[in-house]
Amino acid sequence: MTIQVGDHLPQATFRMNGPEGPQARTTDDVFKGRRVVLVGVPGAFTPSCHRNHLPGFVAKLGEIKARGIDAVAVTAVNDVFVLDAWAKASGAEGIEFLADGNGDFAKATGLDMDGTGFGLGIRSKRYSALIEDGVVRILNIEESPSKAEASGAEALLKVI
Repeated sequence: MTIQVGDHLPQATFRMNGPEGPQARTTDDVFKGRRVVLVGVPGAFTPSCHRNHLPGFVAKLGEIKARGIDAVAVTAVNDVFVLDAWAKASGAEGIEFLADGNGDFAKATGLDMDGTGFGLGIRSKRYSALIEDGVVRILNIEESPSKAEASGAEALLKVI
């Protein structure tokens, strides 16, 4: 079942690249006591993610944080090394990249999708959310993984 507004995020472990290499970060580490915009994407460097979705959050990061948001985080079913390379290639300084390499978080939230028909395996749906202290307050899920409209930075800024 897909997570809903008002639900607590399930416990999961992400990987983030740090100064000494990959680090494990739990759902509590990322979201507890914080207001976080969470952006879910099907995959790093995929056309819609790379050209249409992430750039809006990079461009609007200051405006988003000015609304009392502690962090913007992006999650994808990719490994930590791919997400680190994507962050660098995108100039996404100040955005946290949460690798969900096995799709555990995507599956636990019900925000996973089957991309095997395209050779992608299990991936995350495209969405944006406002998470306050681990609770979903806003959730915008795209109907089509190739679209980045309802879940884009502009759409989210209208409601936070």
